[in-house]
Amino acid sequence: MNRFDNQTVLVTGGTGGQGSSHVRAFHAEGANVVIGGTNAERGTALADKLGSRAHFARLDVTDESSWSAAVSAAERTFGALNVLVNNAGVQNPPAPIESTDEATWSRILDINLTGTFLGIKVAAPALRRANGGVIVNIASTMALGGTAHYAPYVASKWALRGLTRTAAIELGRDRIRVNAIHPGVIATPFIHEPAAGATAAIADFYSPEPFAIPRLGEPTDVTGLLLFLTSSDASFITGSEHVIDGGLLLGPALQTETA
Repeated sequence: MNRFDNQTVLVTGGTGGQGSSHVRAFHAEGANVVIGGTNAERGTALADKLGSRAHFARLDVTDESSWSAAVSAAERTFGALNVLVNNAGVQNPPAPIESTDEATWSRILDINLTGTFLGIKVAAPALRRANGGVIVNIASTMALGGTAHYAPYVASKWALRGLTRTAAIELGRDRIRVNAIHPGVIATPFIHEPAAGATAAIADFYSPEPFAIPRLGEPTDVTGLLLFLTSSDASFITGSEHVIDGGLLLGPALQTETA
């Protein structure tokens, strides 16, 4: 028996590097998957490839009515919603605070923070109708420190920490668990390709050489943790934060001495 048989999972940003990894893994574990995103061509292609237990729902996470339509589609297509993965997110073009315009600030906060808030708001009643469920918010190691030139992104991810804990308190008695994952530098286009309006990618500023585990993370690394947190094996875990960064936040690793 698979861990997610007879469960329905909605993943936002479901066509991206991490999102598509999550979608495929949940599907492989028996789940019905709803692929939320704005790229209909990629989302439909992924759903068609996975087959009858997959459905693409066009979802603009900044629009509450779009959220309502996606959650309704999940319940209409598969009968219930059991898991929400708030994975959608964008980065800002790197710039110091003094050179960051208000439109950029608002766009990053709207997608990364307000989008997650709306997801929790709209999905909670559906999870309650399913007699409980799980929400996981994908944050970042940037939520655990400051990073020069990424103020909007950092602020949005720091705010997710408080939102996660508050939602966990509010929804716990409804048998809805809420947790956060803080990925480090994961090898996806999000890291390797510059943000819109930027000339440098995040990967240009990071070398994994000092990490305790000296490599970039893979989407499957994050997916493995996500599957655990949304499974019954994690039934006593809520309001928690889980770092998966290869030791990035630890500081430089002790180099092995050679004889």
